[in-house]
Amino acid sequence: MQIHKFLSALALLLAIGAHLGAHAAEIKGVSNLNHSEPNIYTGGQPESFSEVADAGVKHVINLRPAAETPDIDESALVSENGMTYHHLPISGPGDLTRENVEKLDSLLAEIGDETVLVHCASSNRVGALAALRASWLQGKSDEDALAVGNTWGLTKMQPAVEQLLNQ
Repeated sequence: MQIHKFLSALALLLAIGAHLGAHAAEIKGVSNLNHSEPNIYTGGQPESFSEVADAGVKHVINLRPAAETPDIDESALVSENGMTYHHLPISGPGDLTRENVEKLDSLLAEIGDETVLVHCASSNRVGALAALRASWLQGKSDEDALAVGNTWGLTKMQPAVEQLLNQ
């Protein structure tokens, strides 16, 4: 009987994993795409906002400063595709502040259960803010916060995040 329960639980976990994996594959043209939470996608700069909208995304949070994409009017592209645009520019480690982490948290709370894509160029800044949010606002241990950050795309900014977590 115990083996049957174990196998049932394992089958459920595999089905959930396959479901999440299938959703992550739904948005083509987004590098480093993750489906971090049921209604949250994270990734790099989308190639096509129509693909993002077709995947059921209702909101886009862009962490890239306007200077990084001077030839793209992302706000217009997002709006033209029926989504709501939010901009929280994060240039680098100097912008990893509690204020910006709280702004991201507020945006996510405002969006609620609607589907969102949070992106920067590669998802590294997304992961950095997510790690700090997990620690500073959600009370997770540094290890767990870094795991959240890695799931959301944290890579090269990890040393800066670790330094901030140790302050």
